[in-house]
Amino acid sequence: MVIRDLGQVDYLPTIEAMKAFTRARGGDTPDELWVLEHPPVFTQGIAGKAEHVLAPGDIEVIKTDRGGQVTYHGPGQIVVYVLCDIRRARLSVRDLVTGLEQALISFLKDYDIVSSADPAAPGVYVAGEKIAALGLKISRGSSYHGLSLNINPNLEHFGRINPCGYADLQVTSLARLMGDACPPQATAARELVQHLRSKLPFQ
Repeated sequence: MVIRDLGQVDYLPTIEAMKAFTRARGGDTPDELWVLEHPPVFTQGIAGKAEHVLAPGDIEVIKTDRGGQVTYHGPGQIVVYVLCDIRRARLSVRDLVTGLEQALISFLKDYDIVSSADPAAPGVYVAGEKIAALGLKISRGSSYHGLSLNINPNLEHFGRINPCGYADLQVTSLARLMGDACPPQATAARELVQHLRSKLPFQ
């Protein structure tokens, strides 16, 4: 599996690059994880409803082709895009979602944070508050888009939307849970990648 650390990159060019990668890949193309951060942006999934975007203000809202409703990406958040051949790995979409959630849960457990998944609302939660979001697209048997994990983003930006389409959903972060003990984002990203590699049976 190829790991690409892209730093902070704009949303739209990154999505177009993922689409191009997925269109061009063949049966022997190695799987990739793209680890990055976006400038502030709201993204609206294919099932997204306009009423869940409450007051975007100066933050752009971009419609995209992943599953799910509206979410926020911005500095202080780890985004991992999962460009993997699930057909070759003999995984269902549910298997992939579960693997991503379990990797996040294992990562948080290393910091003594108890978290869980919700089959009715993909993502990872700590005491009912969402700390990580998932959204995927499957094309030609391969996945793209992926997950986002809140390390220390501006949580007020989530108040401008109904996160993932839930009006009363509260959002948290590693920094809010750990205070000064929160690891640097680069450290957390490296550790999360190791958990993803252990949970995902990709080449």
